[in-house]
Amino acid sequence: MGGPHRDVLLALCLLLTLSGARSQRASCALWCPPNSKCDSATTCRCDPGFSSFGEIITSPTEFCDDINECAPPTAVSCGKFADCQNVEGSYYCMCSPGYELASGGKRFRNESENTCQDVDECQQNRRLCKSPGICVNTQGSYTCLCPLGFEFKQEDPKQCTDVDECSLEQNPCPNTTHCLNTVGGYKCHCRPGWKPIPGSPNGPNNTVCEEMSFPSWTRPSGVSSKNLVMFVDELLEASGDLEDQNLSTRHHTASYLLLGLEQVLSILAQALPEPSFTYHSPSNTELSLMIQEQEEHGDRNVTVGQSHARMQLNWAVAAQDKNSGPTVVGILSSLNMQRLLANASLDLEAKKKDKLEEIHRSLIHGAQLKVLSAVNTAFLSNRNTKNLSFPVTFAFSHLPETPGPRQELICAFWEYDNDTGGHWATTGCQTLGSRNGSTTCRCSHLSSFAIVMAHYNVQDPTLALITKVGLAFSLVCLLLCILTFLLVRTIQSSRTTVHLHLCICLFVGSAIFLAGIENEGGQVGLRCRLVAGLLHYFFLAVFCWMSLEGVELYFLVVRVFPGEGLSTRWLCLIGYGTPGVIVGVSAAVNSQGYGRVLYCWLEPTNGFLWSFLGPVTIIILCNAVIFVITVWKLTEKFSEINPNMKKLKKARMLTSTAVAQIFVLGSTWVFGLFLFDPRSWVLSYIFSILNCLQGFFLFLLHCLLNKKVREEYWKWVCLVTRNKYSEFTSTTSATSHQTRVGDVPGQGCRNGRRPYRQLRPHWLLPLQALRPSESSM
Repeated sequence: MGGPHRDVLLALCLLLTLSGARSQRASCALWCPPNSKCDSATTCRCDPGFSSFGEIITSPTEFCDDINECAPPTAVSCGKFADCQNVEGSYYCMCSPGYELASGGKRFRNESENTCQDVDECQQNRRLCKSPGICVNTQGSYTCLCPLGFEFKQEDPKQCTDVDECSLEQNPCPNTTHCLNTVGGYKCHCRPGWKPIPGSPNGPNNTVCEEMSFPSWTRPSGVSSKNLVMFVDELLEASGDLEDQNLSTRHHTASYLLLGLEQVLSILAQALPEPSFTYHSPSNTELSLMIQEQEEHGDRNVTVGQSHARMQLNWAVAAQDKNSGPTVVGILSSLNMQRLLANASLDLEAKKKDKLEEIHRSLIHGAQLKVLSAVNTAFLSNRNTKNLSFPVTFAFSHLPETPGPRQELICAFWEYDNDTGGHWATTGCQTLGSRNGSTTCRCSHLSSFAIVMAHYNVQDPTLALITKVGLAFSLVCLLLCILTFLLVRTIQSSRTTVHLHLCICLFVGSAIFLAGIENEGGQVGLRCRLVAGLLHYFFLAVFCWMSLEGVELYFLVVRVFPGEGLSTRWLCLIGYGTPGVIVGVSAAVNSQGYGRVLYCWLEPTNGFLWSFLGPVTIIILCNAVIFVITVWKLTEKFSEINPNMKKLKKARMLTSTAVAQIFVLGSTWVFGLFLFDPRSWVLSYIFSILNCLQGFFLFLLHCLLNKKVREEYWKWVCLVTRNKYSEFTSTTSATSHQTRVGDVPGQGCRNGRRPYRQLRPHWLLPLQALRPSESSM
């Protein structure tokens, strides 16, 4: 009876609950706006974080707005280094940019939870400032500073660039020194004719120099600029003692002499009464001077010159400070000075060198110079001529000479060097043009100038020597291989035929390479294109014969064991016909691809070089696949129950030799595949050394490591060293006895009784006595 009563009670409870909910809904307002809750049947109340015009909402037209806790007058205080962030119905505090909570969190509610502290951005990211900039942490942020001697680039405020202190208006070095800019600083070096005082500090701006002491010389009475020129002529014409000195001493002397002439002539000219004149000495040395008061020309261009050189400049450049005397412009041209400056080096600008390497597609290894003009020393009354405010234009007369391949007419100036005495340089000078034995230049400084013919060395002399000597040695080894394959009957087979023709192709190709690879004329003519085509053909033939060796090995081991390969006719047809077809098609498609300006080889532009590299790559990969299959088949045959060990060992030896050969020939051109940039000198040396050793490796693999060839070599040596022909006419019984004695290798040679049958090579035997070799491989 308890069961039915309990069910009735549960049903009554459910009815009471539903009726209470219905009565509650009937007593709640259904029109409450968003972000509010029902308070009674006629009123609503806003949710926390929202407010209306009053605390109670009595009309459907009212609404609840978000309370901005972060705004006054009741702004929430988040504390120091923090900001209040308002969100709908609430708010939170967050550390200001550049700060973070000590706990690592992101948000907090009030000031009591504030633990904001500075973030060290320089430690978190060390690449905020580009090198060599220095990152410095600040309160809530960071800043980038440049080290001493650097400044920020205008286009990139985070990138520091070197400050050229020497180009500033105020020279940081004393007058007795010249400024040399370095990365992040500068150096002050003593000028020519000056030397550091012993024990003096040597720093950027405190280098103390003293003038070098020279023998005292009292100027005779009546000395003028003309007498000085004649004195210089006599000194240079009788320069036998100077020419006997080493190169550095001669160049030091020339530097001191040019500097002294510049200073003496500038001072002496100011005391001359003549306004301007040109003096021509009997030794063809010329001096031109223009002496005027500063106000006479002002800011105008003037021209000074003679038959050797003419100089055009702005008169304001030549003028010194006011009240410093008359203004002097002069130029001294001396042909005799060429002897003191002979065999000097050339220092090219980095931009000029990069441009030349791009033109010649090779590294520039210096230049050979030939001075064509007189040495022209330009001087002014203004001593500060390192960086002129207006450029100076020169026109130099010289021997007419047309530049050849890798040659250029350049305008160079003499620059003093403490180590070598001096060298020619081109910095700050631009060659504008040359015509009919006259070259025009523009320079931003003054010095001693000359027109020189520069023959650029685009070939590494060490690498060239290694290539020539190595190829000569390789040719000797290949010739020995060819003679061995032709004359030693005990090793003759179809594989020997392949090796013979491979060595012949490599010999002819290497000989053509050694004799005609360089294009001396600079113009890609018929001769250069023919050499490039022959090299293309014979080097492709080498790899075709190498592929035929893989085919022979395939026939020997994989298909029929033992078996016969291709006939000699088919071998020659494939070995010489395939490269002929490739070269013929390449020449028909792009005949201009044969020959370069520097070398007679295939032009790399437009992918023409792949007419060689493509077939070579395919042959190497195919041979590699054949050799893998061969080794796999050999492994299976060695695991047979009754294998023919003699033939298997011989096949294994042949396979090893072929694999070594493809490694030697293939690895060379694997490096050649990556040698697209001629400035990669490491790859150039590796490629050249491997290429030169190909002949030696083939001689080692096929001759020196072959036992039968070594025995035949020994017989030939014995024949040359023991040439006793009288013993060869002995009786038949004696010959038979000698043959038995000679059965032991080397015994007959040691006893001096080597039999005729074993001593002489097989090509001396009658044809009837020739028998097929036991080796068919």
